[in-house]
Amino acid sequence: MTPDGTPKTPFTLAIDIGGTGLKASVLDAAGAMVADRVRVATSYPTPPDKLVADLVALVAPLPASDRASAGFPGMVRAGNILTAPHFVTVDGPGSKVDPELLAAWTDFPLAQTLTEKLGKPTKVANDADLQGAAVVKGEGLELVLTLGTGFGTGLFYDGHLLPHMEFAHAPFRKGETFNEQLGDRTRKDIGDDRWNKRATKAIEVFRNLVFFDHCYIGGGNAKRLEGTLADDVTVIDNSAGILGGIKLWDSGHLGV
Repeated sequence: MTPDGTPKTPFTLAIDIGGTGLKASVLDAAGAMVADRVRVATSYPTPPDKLVADLVALVAPLPASDRASAGFPGMVRAGNILTAPHFVTVDGPGSKVDPELLAAWTDFPLAQTLTEKLGKPTKVANDADLQGAAVVKGEGLELVLTLGTGFGTGLFYDGHLLPHMEFAHAPFRKGETFNEQLGDRTRKDIGDDRWNKRATKAIEVFRNLVFFDHCYIGGGNAKRLEGTLADDVTVIDNSAGILGGIKLWDSGHLGV
């Protein structure tokens, strides 16, 4: 806040792109929201031009901003989409892949397109990386796991984001990936009890895989975790997907 109590600029339009919902708000220079979060459900099928149009309509009622950031559920490099697991399907996660959607999303320049459509400089990063940027303490190796429409990961060392790796699509159990075994559609099919056992197992797999100093669990289904978590595991609020947006512009430590 400035001495007269008004929010400090620059203002950042922060967008959280999810397989179930699209969310956005505007943050001041300190990362505080200056407007209530807006949300709409993600619709399918979702080619790139439709997603961009939906995002432009979503943020239209929000206050003016100087720049924008977006978290995307897939592999992002230099603002371009390398993978879009949710959006290449005909009817959302768990449905079949549409070859035309796959072609449309591969190497799609999302940051450049949003910059043009929103009329402001825009950066795009993986959504788990963005959530982690909002909560990590900068102490040792910190792992972020997101449990939402799908499964996501982000790794930080001493506060610096490591190159993104799509662990979500690595084998987990019974010939299926973490994403397939822990996504929301599977949770609804098998029930919360079985899903919780799988989530607990996944945390231990990553404990042995990366030897994290602390693990943060985010995403819309993090609140469904039951039982006592280890002292080095913390459930974070789903708002981190938006609050991390300002970190894309802070000193460039996210590397995008």
